Amino acid sequence: MNRLRGIVNSQVWEVCRTGLMAALLLLAAGCAARPVTEPGPGSPSPRLDAGAALMDDGFRLPLRRWVPAGRPLAVVLALHGFNDYGNAFAGVGAYLAGRGVLTVAVDQRGFGAAPDRGRWAGGGRMVADAAGLLELLRAGYPDTPLYLLGESMGAAVALVLLGGPEPPPVAGAILVAPAVWGRGAATPLLRLALELSARICPGCEATGDGLGIRASDNLEMLRALGRDPLVAKAARLDTLRGLVALMDGALGAADGVRAPLLVQYGAHDQVIPRPAICRLLSRLPAESRRVAFYARGYHMLTRDLEGERVRRDLAAWIRDGGAPLPSGDERPPAAWCPAPPAD
Repeated sequence: MNRLRGIVNSQVWEVCRTGLMAALLLLAAGCAARPVTEPGPGSPSPRLDAGAALMDDGFRLPLRRWVPAGRPLAVVLALHGFNDYGNAFAGVGAYLAGRGVLTVAVDQRGFGAAPDRGRWAGGGRMVADAAGLLELLRAGYPDTPLYLLGESMGAAVALVLLGGPEPPPVAGAILVAPAVWGRGAATPLLRLALELSARICPGCEATGDGLGIRASDNLEMLRALGRDPLVAKAARLDTLRGLVALMDGALGAADGVRAPLLVQYGAHDQVIPRPAICRLLSRLPAESRRVAFYARGYHMLTRDLEGERVRRDLAAWIRDGGAPLPSGDERPPAAWCPAPPAD
């Protein structure tokens, strides 16, 4: 449910307090590790079906679509956050569909109704899936502008893809509360503790309960997520280790991103620290990015009580990437970053 900061920090601090003996006790108590994600059966012809995408390794990833009336003005591939799934974009998809934009959201592997629920497929595999989905959408809509929309972890996947050696030709990307911490955001001791716990008991699970982290001011929405069986409520330790590596990779790829970007971040985000976002923005090419900073925004920006404000901005940016944002919340990072970021 996008509580990735709380989940990671809570387990890491627990291992730091109790040390190696506690991890061994967890293992002895029956927290058995399951094998890593196995390859799929293989497929020579990836394709889009009505409710799923068949990937190049034979796995089927669930898809949700919000279809406009008539031919779409643009197509958006949406990548959800940690422990969430494609329905995270229901509000965004419906909003964009009313403005002529087709949104396709995927359940990334290990999440929602996708294969190997709860197990980390690997950042490289998730990036390859996103690239494959973009290719399929481009083939289906060859003359329509194609955009990438990533929320939290999904934005990290987008950054690694767009900053890689062979970035896909997209019209632009929207990064909503991107999950980037970087190596400067965790001490070597914390990283060692997570590595040890993930190696000793990879299948053990952690939650962010009890930390008081608030992902949104929309309490009704948060309660609904708590009842949703497709929203994960805990995470395996090896999955958390993979997530941290993905966030590191996203920050490392930022220098190479050349696609036009809209970055959206909330002043009350308790999941992704503001210094981490400022560090990211300092590395993204200034000429290709625009930044919206929402004074009342939380981590789940598009689903906050003022989520329509955020949705309106991203819809306007897709329509005209150079026009002023309707909210008026575009602000240079220097106006709200606490200090010059340093790696």
